[in-house]
Amino acid sequence: MKTVIDTNVLVGSLLSGQGVNRSVIKYCFEGKLAPQISNSLFMEYSDVFSRNDIIEKSLLPEKENQDFLDDFLSVCIWNDFYFRWRPNLRDEGDNHIVELALASGSSIIVTHNIRDFRYSELKFPELKILTPAQILEHF
Repeated sequence: MKTVIDTNVLVGSLLSGQGVNRSVIKYCFEGKLAPQISNSLFMEYSDVFSRNDIIEKSLLPEKENQDFLDDFLSVCIWNDFYFRWRPNLRDEGDNHIVELALASGSSIIVTHNIRDFRYSELKFPELKILTPAQILEHF
């Protein structure tokens, strides 16, 4: 199942030894979810993983944080796209997530920021915005 994993879910899996975020990422490693990535999401992941507050809160040493990110990226499917939908979300920084989902043919975005994705000028009824707990209900 093609899925876009928002940064907050990936980082949440790094900060907690268990829970729904970890389970979602585990499903990606097991092939139950096919995480999609683009240049903008890659840059966002890289930026957040290099922040001192994330490094300090992580359960892993700094080097292993990067190894974890590298391992996750190895199961992601790269997407190049050149047309932007610009759904005009409440948080402009989240538009690239919807664009990636549409360009990759993903049916699901997994995020903790459900509200930010609900208020869009463009509506895509085939695209589901789910929390990690909601996606786990499917399994």
